[in-house]
Amino acid sequence: MDGWRSSIRLSASAIYIKKPFSPRSSSSILKGSFHSANRYCTRDRSSTCRYNRCMTVSASFTSSEAALLALRNEFPILSTTTYLISNSLGAMPAATKTALMEYAEVWNTRGVRAWEETWWMLAAEVGNLIGGLMNAAPDTVSCHQNVTQCQAAVASCFDFSGKRNKIVYDDMNFPSVMYFWEAQRAHGARVHMVPTDDGIHVPLERLLDAIDEETLLVPFSHVCFRSSYIQDAKAIIEKAHKVGALVVLDAFQSLGTVPVDVTALNADFATGGVLKWLCGGPGTGYLYVRPDLAKKLQPSFTGWHAHAEPFAFETGSIRYCDSSYKFLNGTHNVPALYAARPGLKIIAEAGIGNIRTKSKRQVAKFIAMAETRGWRVNTPRSPEQRGGTVSLGLPDAYQVCAELNRRNVLCDYRPKAGVRMAPHFYNTDEEIEYAMDVIEEVLNAKK
Repeated sequence: MDGWRSSIRLSASAIYIKKPFSPRSSSSILKGSFHSANRYCTRDRSSTCRYNRCMTVSASFTSSEAALLALRNEFPILSTTTYLISNSLGAMPAATKTALMEYAEVWNTRGVRAWEETWWMLAAEVGNLIGGLMNAAPDTVSCHQNVTQCQAAVASCFDFSGKRNKIVYDDMNFPSVMYFWEAQRAHGARVHMVPTDDGIHVPLERLLDAIDEETLLVPFSHVCFRSSYIQDAKAIIEKAHKVGALVVLDAFQSLGTVPVDVTALNADFATGGVLKWLCGGPGTGYLYVRPDLAKKLQPSFTGWHAHAEPFAFETGSIRYCDSSYKFLNGTHNVPALYAARPGLKIIAEAGIGNIRTKSKRQVAKFIAMAETRGWRVNTPRSPEQRGGTVSLGLPDAYQVCAELNRRNVLCDYRPKAGVRMAPHFYNTDEEIEYAMDVIEEVLNAKK
């Protein structure tokens, strides 16, 4: 028992890891990658021609972009598909397969001892990896299975029976978040939804005006999933704090492709997951809680992982621990945490600033090519107002998307958005050009 108790007090840095993942540094990958002064090969020449394009290095092709493209080799699916769907599911790193095999090996060879040696504090390690990407203080990010559970943990900290019981959100929010907060009406919450006019953004002043002295919480998306519009998080947080409200920043569509700094923003809560831009696979969501706020809150959506001494198995009310685990409940998703680490470490190595610079350029390329063809674009034109996705309002968009996927150009369709294309740090300009050519071919065939 003493061994168990001591294990749960370990810091994330003291976790036993049998074979820690360590992606090759960009500098080491780049050695020998340039075949001449002006050519860079993104794939081994034995690969299928379509996915084996050599890029001509133009003035806009920077050394940081070369380093990003060097990381393509970490993602096997890029050799067989044109992968433009990282806003829905990031490509899987090759190291993830190794990580999941490690999980199985640890379970197989260590049995129940795996909890003490590795598994119990794995959520803290992954939480700190995520926190490092958004400038969160150590031990302020807890890992959950999805964003809806994160929202539930937040909601469980508050009482909706008083005058300050208003929830303000906009209709560009992700539906799962809407469904959760609408359901809180049954618990006394007054829910106010701010509408969009154009399906691309919600006017900032309209949203700010809805936040008043009776507002308790403002859950909003940093980047809207339909249009990729970047909401003014700073202005929303400042208005909420001015009237005594708190914010729940959903960074699912931003973290990994748009810089997020929860400390500079003074965010109260931030949620998201690793399966999209962070290339971490499904099953790991995250919840950041501002450190001073975390000390005051007592979530009622709780469980034994949040207990100060979980292996004492005390009866009665919970005694909360004083770490990020305070916001956990039941047993965490261990294999998903193993799967999450490789992608998170690659994103950290790539650098979100570098990713953002390339993303703005490539999304602009998508938009310019779409407008040249006369296609509707449901994404802001200003690079400072959009995330990493471009939404194309194409005729018969659902059928077009299905045909693109059949041809191994992976993208998705969303109602009121159209076909969504999402280049990430590992995509080439040639893939963008190829995807647009395929769309044109598909549309012409339908005439």
